[in-house]
Amino acid sequence: MARLPKLAVFDLDYTLWPFWVDTHVDPPFHKSSDGTVRDRRGQDIRLYPEVPEVLKRLQSLGVPGAAASRTGEIEGANQLLELFDIFRYFVHREIYPGSKVTHFERLQQKTGIPFSQMIFFDDERRNIVDVSKLGVTCIHIQNGMNLQTLSQGLETFAKAQTGMSLI
Repeated sequence: MARLPKLAVFDLDYTLWPFWVDTHVDPPFHKSSDGTVRDRRGQDIRLYPEVPEVLKRLQSLGVPGAAASRTGEIEGANQLLELFDIFRYFVHREIYPGSKVTHFERLQQKTGIPFSQMIFFDDERRNIVDVSKLGVTCIHIQNGMNLQTLSQGLETFAKAQTGMSLI
């Protein structure tokens, strides 16, 4: 069986949901009686459609998840993770402004997991460039996280591990 990462890390904005939590929506958020998440103005807010299945798939494979976001809207981001009922999939959350390198250094300190055993999904090229220098397998997201991107990412991770073992 292919080698799996010991930690899957996700950006939030434009990776798990199609907006910037600090500018495009208006916290605080709430869940309506019909289960719809809305912002203060009543605007419907949704995850990308396959995100819950992506997170369930990783959990079924025994791969824990973490969030790494540079948003300044820390409270709102955490609130959305709760309201979308996906908070439980993230054993660690590094949500605050600054470099993603700092987020990953803290994740590594907290978990003891080497960077080479992590996979990272993000929509911003600059974050991919910065974090890949640490030795993390980075997957650039376009149009949100989905099952195909997860499968391709896990395949890329497994190939990187095979390459490392040959050295």
